[in-house]
Amino acid sequence: MQAKKRYLLVSLGACLLLLVYLGGLQIGEFHQHRHHPRHLLKNPSGQYPQRQHWPQWINPLSTYLDSEEKDEDGSQLQLRHASPRERREIRANIYKNRKCRMDTCFDFSLCQRSGFKVYIYPLQKGEKISESYQKILTTIEESRLYTSDPSQACMFVLSIDTLDRDQLSVQYVHSVKVKIQSLPQWNNGRNHLIFNLYSGTWPDYTEDLGFDIGQAILAKASIGMDNFRPNFDVSIPLFSKDHPQKEGEKGYLTFNNVPPSRKYLLVFKGKRYLTGIGSETRNSLYHVHNGEDIILLTTCKHGKDWEKHKDTRCDKDNDEYAKFDFAQLLHNSSFCLVPRGRRLGSFRFLEALQAACIPVLLSNGWELPFSETIDWSKAAVIGDERLLLQIPSITRSVDYDKILALRQQTQFLWDAYFSSVEKIVLTTLEIIQDRIYSHISRNKLMWNSLPGGLYILPQFSTNSAEFPFYYSVLGKSPSQEFTAVIQVVTPLMSQSQPIVKLLLAVAKSKYCAQIIVLWNCDKPLPLKNKWPSTLVPITVIEGESKTMSSRFFPHDIIQTDAVLSLDEDTVLSTNEVDFSFIVWHSFPDRIVGYPARSHYWDNSKGRWGYTSKWTNEYSMVLTGASFYHRYYHYLYTHYLPTSLHNMVDHMANCEDILMNFLVSAVTKLPPIKVTQKKQYKETMMQQGSKTSRWADPDHFAQRQTCMNSFSSWFGFMPLLHSQMRLDPVLFKDQVSILRKKYRDIERL
Repeated sequence: MQAKKRYLLVSLGACLLLLVYLGGLQIGEFHQHRHHPRHLLKNPSGQYPQRQHWPQWINPLSTYLDSEEKDEDGSQLQLRHASPRERREIRANIYKNRKCRMDTCFDFSLCQRSGFKVYIYPLQKGEKISESYQKILTTIEESRLYTSDPSQACMFVLSIDTLDRDQLSVQYVHSVKVKIQSLPQWNNGRNHLIFNLYSGTWPDYTEDLGFDIGQAILAKASIGMDNFRPNFDVSIPLFSKDHPQKEGEKGYLTFNNVPPSRKYLLVFKGKRYLTGIGSETRNSLYHVHNGEDIILLTTCKHGKDWEKHKDTRCDKDNDEYAKFDFAQLLHNSSFCLVPRGRRLGSFRFLEALQAACIPVLLSNGWELPFSETIDWSKAAVIGDERLLLQIPSITRSVDYDKILALRQQTQFLWDAYFSSVEKIVLTTLEIIQDRIYSHISRNKLMWNSLPGGLYILPQFSTNSAEFPFYYSVLGKSPSQEFTAVIQVVTPLMSQSQPIVKLLLAVAKSKYCAQIIVLWNCDKPLPLKNKWPSTLVPITVIEGESKTMSSRFFPHDIIQTDAVLSLDEDTVLSTNEVDFSFIVWHSFPDRIVGYPARSHYWDNSKGRWGYTSKWTNEYSMVLTGASFYHRYYHYLYTHYLPTSLHNMVDHMANCEDILMNFLVSAVTKLPPIKVTQKKQYKETMMQQGSKTSRWADPDHFAQRQTCMNSFSSWFGFMPLLHSQMRLDPVLFKDQVSILRKKYRDIERL
């Protein structure tokens, strides 16, 4: 009996020891997994399972807290010292911020006061910002979206430089957490936009910024899909400090680049990382490099102590690397490899786009720039890092037609959204604006085809068919009628005045739907019986605003696609009106008309010049007698900044030049001149010799000043020269006068 008791006690003790041992082992495993969860979770193939497949003993909250809830010194937040209620609130905020969406973390009511306006906090005394961040802030300040009044703002942008959050960088700003908490409108980041290009540091380069962004929208380069909050954050491209503020260089694809194939099939030239993150793919490129049509070059020569880590391939790689010029590779290859670097994105991405070299992306998990709006399948090949050896066969299988289409799309995307810091920033803001006003947002067609989302104001219309740029894509034609808009600044005294003759000539056109007279004269409006009797209705709009820009105001009464803009002293026949309208119908996105002017570069003065000489070449068609689409009224009024409108109004000049700048900037095409009678030229000369402002020497000086101011705001000279002039059908043919369609257009 005593023996049985002893055996029982020994057994119980052994069981107790076993439980203690197993419990301690499991606690140790949990501690180890807690600090290195992803490392221990790799499956036999070396991949990480999805979070939902992680073992139950892993606490997602504790893992997230380890990686995210750190102060700027990297120390763990001491939740155990907080009260139970405070701990619940901290956990709730973590999950809430992590799952932020526009409808949960954005205050839409702030955007109801003044629309989508962006406020920048004033720069604090002693605070310095990088050149790149200054470009971002300058872009916002010069845009139509900027407000200097925080009470009118829908969004807020920090003056604190958050672009480089690598603690080893000289650009790293310390104590950001303390600085942002003191901002008067911070409100846990709600309605704030934070820009970032670099995050993390050696050796793991995490995406942690070193401070809690709260409910702020993050516009970040190299952002991973795991950290990207869809319909909230914005993925932006990584750009260098030398990226231009405005416009930037054009893409390298030429119009006559046929055939579309180039000397090389696939190229890459860049760093090879011997240790640390980002080394796997680049270390394997030598397997694909063949030295003929596939040139994939890496170098070990970077960093201070690269020789300490050099391997047996470094010397050979470095020698091969020095044999090729990177620019020549870019411009002579159909495809450009864009593997991940230390971070998911790299400079090679924008370089490939500009060079019309189709990007082959090898960066698993990278949320591509502006992926919310851009269809990257039309401009890039998206590969898998694990399938590197299949890339040559994939690129060889793309036919010439597809290569040309992909390359053309790279040029459109580069020019529309990536060629300057201005375009990157404005694209970011416009994407956010589309979310806020989702009922009038731009569709995929608008974002992924010419002229691009930045030149499409959805407040004008949500229907693509209402814009002149999509007629051919949608198989639509402009309406068969036009509205004439005549600017009048002198009183109507007699029936022999040019305005009366002009009204009668325009009204006789079979395409004229209505005539609108903008009465901007100081004299009272004439009685109705003083106006000529016409078959089409004449509507007089008295000068609500006697500014030069008011002639381009988008009046609701204008319902036709085409607008015929006229000065009161313009001399045109009905046939000339009809012919120019028929020409415009074939080119609805351009300005089509009669009086032409040109610009030139004056080397002696180092500035743009303006000329009215009648030559074979022109770059402007003045709006004193021209057709254009009514959308340009809306774009002129709501896209261009107040500063340009004020300049035009102050000078009482140049509104026609500004409209030409705008249309050429949008279309990347010159206007179209149509044939006019010699009588028109002679009439203009006669008017110039008497009372016309064309005889005033100050008039030309003002117009040259305007041109240089306009080109400065656009960041480039959008005007393009052309020698094309369209004449009427059968104009010079030796046939019966009865067979001529436009019989009264006889001489140039």
